[in-house]
Amino acid sequence: MATPRTLVRSLQTLRHPSFRSISQLSQSTLSTRSRIKFNSPLIHRSRAVAPLLRQFSTSPSHQHGHIHKPKEGEELYITFIDKDEKEHKIAVAEGDNLLDIAQAHDLEMEGACGGSCACSTCHVIVLDEDFYEKMAEPEDDENDMLDLAFGLTETSRLGCQITMTKELDGLRVKLPSMTRNLQASDFGSK
Repeated sequence: MATPRTLVRSLQTLRHPSFRSISQLSQSTLSTRSRIKFNSPLIHRSRAVAPLLRQFSTSPSHQHGHIHKPKEGEELYITFIDKDEKEHKIAVAEGDNLLDIAQAHDLEMEGACGGSCACSTCHVIVLDEDFYEKMAEPEDDENDMLDLAFGLTETSRLGCQITMTKELDGLRVKLPSMTRNLQASDFGSK
């Protein structure tokens, strides 16, 4: 339901020189939507309500995952091994995280929390211990979420917390066979 302020604004935007006042608008010239609002108890029947005029606009589109295209000669490579043991070698840019990379390339990594380190659905297993040692130590939040991950290993990490660097060029990670997405409904009485 339109507020009186909205109605005033819409009436001010009318550009019909043939109408000298709002009272000259007849109810028959109003759109169905405006007639419904005309019958609203908040609007006095003595005044007609002008149809709302709206302009349409679009916003710029963003690529899914917000990853960057690597510059020529500066590509870093990561290999994802999916649940079916199929390898996906991907050229990526420095600074992108594994969750965004996987989602941008349609790999099965859920990321239910949107990369805010509040779930374990982007769990990956780093296959080479040397690469695991090059990564920053996991924060307490990440360790708490990893405790909920299915198939936890010594080299498990959350994909949203691993940012690609030159030291990680050639990284190989395996996606676990399944993930756990705990929800509030999982803790209700049954």
